[in-house]
Amino acid sequence: MAFDIDMIKGVYTKMAERVDKAREIVGKPLTLSEKILYSHLWDGTPTKAFTRGKDYVDFAPDRIACQDATAQMALLQFMQAGKSKVAVPTTVHCDHLIQAKEGAATDLKHANNVSSEVFNFLESVSNKYGIGFWKPGAGIIHQVVLENYAFPGGMMIGTDSHTVNAGGLGMVAIGVGGADAVDVMAGMAWELKFPKLIGVKLTGKLSGWTAPKDVILKVAEILTVKGGTGAIVEYFGPGALSMSCTGKGTICNMGAEIGATTSTFGYDESMERYLRATDRADVADAANTVKEYLTADAEVYANPEHYFDQVIEINLSELGPLLNGPFTPDLSTTVGKAMTEKATTNEWPLKVEWGLIGSCTNSSYEDLSRASSIAQQALDKGLKMKAELGINPGSEQVRYTAERDGILGIFENLDAKIFTNACGPCIGQWARYSDPKNAPKNSIVHSFNRNFAKRADGNPNTHAFVASPELTAAIAVAGRLDFNPLTDTLINENGQEVMFDEPTGWELPPKGFAVDDNGYLAPEADGSHVQVSVKDDSERLQLLTPFEPIGNSITGAKLLIKAFGKCTTDHISMAGPWLRFRGHLDNIANNTLIGAVNAFGQKTNFVKNQLTGEYGGVPDTARAYKAAGVKSIVVGDHNYGEGSSREHAAMQPRHLGVAAVIVKSFARIHETNLKKQGMLGLTFANESDYDVIQENDTFNFIDLNEFAPGKQLTLEAVHEDGSKDLIKLNHTYNDAQIAWYNEGSALNLIKKQNA
Repeated sequence: MAFDIDMIKGVYTKMAERVDKAREIVGKPLTLSEKILYSHLWDGTPTKAFTRGKDYVDFAPDRIACQDATAQMALLQFMQAGKSKVAVPTTVHCDHLIQAKEGAATDLKHANNVSSEVFNFLESVSNKYGIGFWKPGAGIIHQVVLENYAFPGGMMIGTDSHTVNAGGLGMVAIGVGGADAVDVMAGMAWELKFPKLIGVKLTGKLSGWTAPKDVILKVAEILTVKGGTGAIVEYFGPGALSMSCTGKGTICNMGAEIGATTSTFGYDESMERYLRATDRADVADAANTVKEYLTADAEVYANPEHYFDQVIEINLSELGPLLNGPFTPDLSTTVGKAMTEKATTNEWPLKVEWGLIGSCTNSSYEDLSRASSIAQQALDKGLKMKAELGINPGSEQVRYTAERDGILGIFENLDAKIFTNACGPCIGQWARYSDPKNAPKNSIVHSFNRNFAKRADGNPNTHAFVASPELTAAIAVAGRLDFNPLTDTLINENGQEVMFDEPTGWELPPKGFAVDDNGYLAPEADGSHVQVSVKDDSERLQLLTPFEPIGNSITGAKLLIKAFGKCTTDHISMAGPWLRFRGHLDNIANNTLIGAVNAFGQKTNFVKNQLTGEYGGVPDTARAYKAAGVKSIVVGDHNYGEGSSREHAAMQPRHLGVAAVIVKSFARIHETNLKKQGMLGLTFANESDYDVIQENDTFNFIDLNEFAPGKQLTLEAVHEDGSKDLIKLNHTYNDAQIAWYNEGSALNLIKKQNA
């Protein structure tokens, strides 16, 4: 039986009336995305049509999911909100703080030793406030959510950018910062700009070496890392209907890599099969009573160009296996000759040292079974592994079932390392090198979602390529980046030329799923007696002090850093070894922007302190300005804050005295996070004004006292020689968000309202 079945049935009970009313108000057939959005309005039944990409709308999500790295700060904030219990079903999943090194048993034991303080904190806070808790080793948040909580037609938010994975079960599931989650936990509305809609029509059918992963790799090539910004991507067509539920999840998962608000598929038979296989027949039965409301109206898919802002069509029968990378998830290359030419031209290492299968993107039973079919062929055909192979199962249920069915044993016969049911290398939790900064140039292939520099192993010279699990397995056996399993032969241990046959696998386990202990701990019905303690001298956890309002008079501010080129949340607040400080704002602030390239000098973590004239690290310089009572400014390029949803990337600069972040364009989640923390997130009205900013500039906001929705702000940049430039700045703040700014943060406003 499903978790929260009464809540799910309640959603379905209201859906028909709300969707019918929305269709009447909008005056045309509705997409699935619109049906879910309009049926989850904070005010209930729709009363007006919203303009895509313009109107801010208050929503009422059905549930929240948090992973252990982001949950720390989210729950520390929730503890300040004055509530005794979360307002909507919420879960915490311990999957980020487990480093991959030796293998599952050793690594999990080590994580429980070194992070026990954090795990105990999260467990006790969850118990106190009515939150479901998934222990370390229970699985990766998004796979666990897909198996247990996702349901067609629902809306959820999660404190991780890959929350969008649940779109594989027909949800509108959106990654947010912890402050957004705190709003909903505290019983407040959740605000989102009504998304634009991108339709992706899938024709044909996947076969052979082509996998669902290749669909999203192709979409990433078409749309790039910015092309989905502000939009929901809705997949449809006969190709979508022929795909498994977990395959759909893979596609939705990597929608985060194109900047999409989320991605989703209409409810179909594959979702029903998955629900029943994961012991949720009650959800499937309930969904079937409203199934016409859990997909788009027929007219929409018949004439998509009339209902979507953009339509892409992909013929799955013509799609081949792809490798995306290195250093960006949208650089796509077909296997074989094209990769040989591109790698040679760009001097990418052709030798592959590791193949990695798993992460929240590709760690389902189906993924492991298809990859294991390649591994079994390697054994049968007498092939030796040329690269090392690592496996991260998605959940304890997947791991237990895969072990029972002999799948993990096949990998182990090839000397693969079976890591913990956790994120591991996908998020930089991989003890691959003792000195990653000085590690050699090399290539790896993985089935993960992100491949930014240093992402997996901390080595800036690691060229990471994203592929399907089955292609990852084949390339790991071959040990070459330019290996094409469709055409190329390999020499086995008997000196014979052999080829791989096409991969095979199971959509769902033939014997059904099984598990001894799934790792779930239910909270007490009344947790008022539960004590949550944080030691004063803890280096991992720190109770929060509310931010003071920045105010409407910012003068004499100094440039902290002008970031050059790509500046993701990994550049602003690195993961890897820094994950251990995610619950301690002051300690983790010591990594603030240390990965960003300074436009002046093209170095990382090396900026000028205008008070002393000396150069130093970004956090040290920021602290010096803060100690002197001087506010600072960060300037950035396009898509600033791309990547993970971590609010630390906003809270850390705020903590260090940064008043404003001014860029050419923002990634959606990061812009919202800045607003939530009471900062100014602004964009250049004229992008070329980025070039006007000089290293020794001092800044004055001329008209901040007139801060209002839709009204530009004016920045005076005073240069070292005394000359000045007036720079016009745009913003997307509405009245409620300006209230956050005036109060010092959104949380401050919530506390005030609760009081």
